[in-house]
Amino acid sequence: MKSLKFLLASLLLASGAHASIIVYAGTLSGANENQATGSAGTGFATFTVDSFLNTILINVSFSGLTSNDTAAHIHCCVAPGGNTGVATTLPAFAGFPLGVTSGSFNNVLFDLTSPSFYNPAFVTANGGTVASAEATLLAGMAARQTYFNIHTSTSPGGEIRGFLVATPEPSGFALVGLALAGLGMRRRLNISRR
Repeated sequence: MKSLKFLLASLLLASGAHASIIVYAGTLSGANENQATGSAGTGFATFTVDSFLNTILINVSFSGLTSNDTAAHIHCCVAPGGNTGVATTLPAFAGFPLGVTSGSFNNVLFDLTSPSFYNPAFVTANGGTVASAEATLLAGMAARQTYFNIHTSTSPGGEIRGFLVATPEPSGFALVGLALAGLGMRRRLNISRR
């Protein structure tokens, strides 16, 4: 029984080590804009937040914009369907492809504790410190109140956007499944020994 308890404790601790990583994803489209743009442009964005290391890994791909893009950033904090101010750096993340109708921005890591990651107006409006801006952004992401959008010269208010939603972490589910399977095997062994 002690070995089973040790196994379960180890699995829970291992699962907790990964609990600080959350992946947020959004499908970008003109229909998701408020006012819908009618754009045939599409895209997909993932933001992998590591709250232990205070980093965010960004992956974005997009295509079919009606004109060259001029900006791309995260907006926070508003319920789906609404509009709100820009939380992250303007006009776009460093290195994001601007002046194109399609592109990708892959595996780019940013420090969530760096002032350069945020729009200064967002910092001022949310406590005046980078720490308070980070807390507000992460709370907004967790509450599904953030969206990523790409602005173009045709649609300066935003041509395509997607609200960011947390995706389940497969490894956490696998660990829970493994623990349950271990309990089932242990129970069968105890029954067969009787």
